[in-house]
Amino acid sequence: MALPFSFLLSLFVLLLSSTASKTPKDLVHASCAHASYPNICLRTLSSYSGQANSLRGLAQAAVKVSISRSHKASNFLARLKGHNKRERGALGDCIQQMSESVYELTKTLSELQNLRLGSEFKWHLSNAETWVSAALTYEDTCLDGFREIDAQVRSDVKRAITNVAKVTSNALYLINRLDGSRG
Repeated sequence: MALPFSFLLSLFVLLLSSTASKTPKDLVHASCAHASYPNICLRTLSSYSGQANSLRGLAQAAVKVSISRSHKASNFLARLKGHNKRERGALGDCIQQMSESVYELTKTLSELQNLRLGSEFKWHLSNAETWVSAALTYEDTCLDGFREIDAQVRSDVKRAITNVAKVTSNALYLINRLDGSRG
């Protein structure tokens, strides 16, 4: 049984109008629902003051949040004082890892800002996914340096870096979603 063309056209217009009327807040809620850390995603992106009225804009906002949190974590780490050579070494390594993470996230943001539909879309998106994954690896490597350290500094570092890793993980999730939406 074939559906009449006018019915299909009406259905299409209805679907189009219902998605077009969504607000940025609706987009954030729908996009964050299945993120790795949905509450953090909602909290950080609902209050984001930049333009995030598309999935691509939301992914860019998430990367900007991750860059900001990475800078704050680096500044926090720089103020910590290790009590011995091992702690000071781990802190220095972690600061360097966070610097590398910021570098990867900055490249990601640039790639997302220049992302266009076309024959190279998948390649550019793959770059962004790779660089955010690298940023997560740097963040994890930072924490690895404190595995054998049993002190307050370990707890402080873990709290700061885990916060960054969670927002970075959410950024990766939103970037991965671009593949299905085509930006």
